[in-house]
Amino acid sequence: MKRVAVLKGGISSERDVSLVSGAECAKALRDEGYDVTEIDVAPNLWEQLNSADPDVIFNALHGEWGEDGRVQGILDLFGAPYTHSGVMASALAMDKHRSKAVLRDIGITVPKGALVPRLSAAKDHPMEPPYVAKPNAQGSSVGVYIVKEGDAAPSDMANNEAMGDLILVEEFIPGRELTVAVMDGKALAVTEIIPKTEWYDYEAKYADGGSAHVVPAKISDDVTEMCKTWALMAHEALGCRGITRSDFRFNDINSNVSGDLTDIVNKIVMLELNTQPGMTPTSLAPEQAAHVGLSFGQLCRWIVEDASWPR
Repeated sequence: MKRVAVLKGGISSERDVSLVSGAECAKALRDEGYDVTEIDVAPNLWEQLNSADPDVIFNALHGEWGEDGRVQGILDLFGAPYTHSGVMASALAMDKHRSKAVLRDIGITVPKGALVPRLSAAKDHPMEPPYVAKPNAQGSSVGVYIVKEGDAAPSDMANNEAMGDLILVEEFIPGRELTVAVMDGKALAVTEIIPKTEWYDYEAKYADGGSAHVVPAKISDDVTEMCKTWALMAHEALGCRGITRSDFRFNDINSNVSGDLTDIVNKIVMLELNTQPGMTPTSLAPEQAAHVGLSFGQLCRWIVEDASWPR
């Protein structure tokens, strides 16, 4: 029986999300017949792994010290097959500013933006509103400010040290929230996320009833194919492995979606790629896997069997 160590929890701001993902994956893998050890990741991860002595390491961590390349470096040194992306792809995808440069170079439309000092952005607008100010290397919509037309600069950012000294400021992209999971060299589907809150924030992502998911999204075939194509391009260009999820905005107001591809390209913007998407049965990537006929257990099994070393 294959021994699988599921890494969960950790020390990032997304610890609670990871605990849920890890517990759900561990349960599914036990049901699939694996011998599973759950590891709440601590600074002594090397000792934790030595104690578990796994055949495969399933990485269900989120955020810093989970999907930014640092834990992946430890896993490379440890030497057992592990899941999801390796060091380079994880670090690059987590750095929103630098990953956007890669995506822009391969023809994907991304928001205009820049890295700016957090303290300066708390005093004066770094660009004309509306814009978004957020940490450059965190997920789950942690520490995100939406600055609207007529708003003052968000002065409370000065005390939000968790955002880091340099933050990412981007133009606000209006439109419908779309997402695409990629696994096994294929883009699975397009889901539209309809948040119950004003925007797709932490509460909308994780609170019960915080958002509705429509899969497949009720959009034209051309828009569907463009999102799926860009998600696969991004996955490959960043060097990702395993399963990823790419997020988009589609502004369909006054959009000609009847075959004018140039207009469609101008209306779709890729926001980011997640190398370790949420992993509960109702999370976005598992929902898309279910849409193409894979149960949650089968998805977790595929992720384990896809594991390798080094990544």
